Amino acid sequence: MEIDIGQGKTGRRSYGFDEIAIVPSRRTRDPEDIDISVMIDKFKLELPILASAMDGVVDVVLAAEMSRLGGLAVLNLEGIQTRYENAAEMLEKISGFPPGEATAGMQKIYSEPIKEELIEKRIRQLKESCTVTCASLTPQRVERYYKTAIKAGLDILVIQGTVVSAEHVSKTKEPLDLKRFIPECPLPVIVGGCASYASALHLMRTGAKGVLIGVGPGAACTTRQVLGIGVPQATAIADASAARMRNLEETGNYSLVIADGGMRTGGDIAKAIACGADLVMIGSPLSRAAEAPGKGYHWGMATFHPELPRGTRIKTDVVGTLEEILVGPAFENDGTLNLCGALRTSMATCGYENIKDFQRAEVIVAPSIKTEGKLQQAQQRVGMGA
Repeated sequence: MEIDIGQGKTGRRSYGFDEIAIVPSRRTRDPEDIDISVMIDKFKLELPILASAMDGVVDVVLAAEMSRLGGLAVLNLEGIQTRYENAAEMLEKISGFPPGEATAGMQKIYSEPIKEELIEKRIRQLKESCTVTCASLTPQRVERYYKTAIKAGLDILVIQGTVVSAEHVSKTKEPLDLKRFIPECPLPVIVGGCASYASALHLMRTGAKGVLIGVGPGAACTTRQVLGIGVPQATAIADASAARMRNLEETGNYSLVIADGGMRTGGDIAKAIACGADLVMIGSPLSRAAEAPGKGYHWGMATFHPELPRGTRIKTDVVGTLEEILVGPAFENDGTLNLCGALRTSMATCGYENIKDFQRAEVIVAPSIKTEGKLQQAQQRVGMGA
């Protein structure tokens, strides 16, 4: 429904996760009977979770543990891991910056050039410890580095930026042509982000195996404030899921919808899938793991941009192991631990056996869902009010 913003401009109402709720159906199931696995091309993940390609979240150690648990970590091939041999030392410096000095300090650290020999080394390290190796490059650097990554044994390539389109126009240089590159790439390619029906559909038409949905919802991202752009995630995912069906009808190819950012709890992940996502990519929830390289700090890929930073370093604190965060057991009641256990229970409570079925769940607009009857929790800052 279009709403008048003023004479000459209308806008469509859109919704974030806090404004919607999943409606239980007439059937319930046992959580143990629920299948939350997902296929990315020929690769099967037991957990529908990608760890974001952010330096405070993914290194070889966390990627190995993510693989053991059944998820998939995406390594940033333009970050600390490929600029410095002694990456851990640089990450320690970043976690030690005072708040007012963090952005400038990171800009200096990230001014070190990317080294191709480190790209090859990191991917070979991933290959030794992970069932599936996955890493990301920005569109500007894909053609320069992707052959090195493939030679080292990469299994899945993610082409990722704040906003990625299938029709980038440049008057100064030849841009990456996704419609040519993706069909010719010998690896399955995931691409994003985007946040609308049209942009998702155009990216899917390139032959991408998955499309990242989300512009600015991440906990450390300031894009929505700096640039004024973005779409709340529930609406963005629902629009992308409609694009997925249109693309399937047109081409016969099923492109995964990957909700990227804006999810803090198991309930958020459940809502993302109920809105149409096939799997999710999360960063800040996993930065709280003891294995995460950021040591309780988290920042996005645009935080250290040399001219226009669009992110901030945030303190997330270490709360448990990656295993406890993903599959439990949980010792907190706010939904931030045992994320996949929460997803299973949500699906079971609503009667849906697998991810595909759960995408058909009824969703309602519910602006009071987080506050109704929760006054004491809010006042005492416990549970849902924490």
